[in-house]
Amino acid sequence: MHEMIQEYAKRLKLSWIRENFHTVNIEDPQQYLLTLFEKEVKQREERKINLLFKTATLPNVSGNPFDWTDIQLGQGLSQESVLEGEFIEAKENMIFYGGVGAGKTYLSTLIGINAIQKYGKRVKFYTVASLANELLEANEKGTLTRLFNRIDKLDLLILDELGYIPLHKQGAELLFQVISMCYEKRSIIITTNLQFGQWNHVFGDPILTEAVVDRLIHHSHLILFGGESKRMKESMMMKN
Repeated sequence: MHEMIQEYAKRLKLSWIRENFHTVNIEDPQQYLLTLFEKEVKQREERKINLLFKTATLPNVSGNPFDWTDIQLGQGLSQESVLEGEFIEAKENMIFYGGVGAGKTYLSTLIGINAIQKYGKRVKFYTVASLANELLEANEKGTLTRLFNRIDKLDLLILDELGYIPLHKQGAELLFQVISMCYEKRSIIITTNLQFGQWNHVFGDPILTEAVVDRLIHHSHLILFGGESKRMKESMMMKN
């Protein structure tokens, strides 16, 4: 009987039950079944969250609370609503603008962690340069549709460091396709050190730049990151 239970649990893909049913010592049949199913569901949810984190490729963060000093939130935003990712449900975008080391990447990562951990959202983190390179490579290999399909399944796309490296013409055009594909279907967080008027330095074409900005700022919130570099302050504190 033990082997038959294991076999049926295996065929039904009940992995926790298959391996642990004999360890649950409860006499009441209904409570016994309820306990088994609760454990199975919990394990599946944990596996799902772990897989979401693995595919999100979020940067490692220190775990310290985010320092909201010198952060200017747009109208209608609160610290809690930003961290909880309420804009994701509304399929809105976030533009994080500020200098190097001001906390833009850190905050976007915390939002991604919460979206996965609390709500099971599908998140993916790229630097703008790495996504452009991946798009170009996929285009050369003929796997661009597959990459687009993966992005199409996301709830939140985080594009970090827009403005640090000018894009190749074809890379800029492919990135525009991604932004257009996400428009009003999923949320994007863009972190940048450039004002909108300077984005042409990245995309290299005024018409393309205008089209990108137009799609991003519609249904979007702007958060301004002021003050000194947080990394620089932390480094100086450690030296002292």
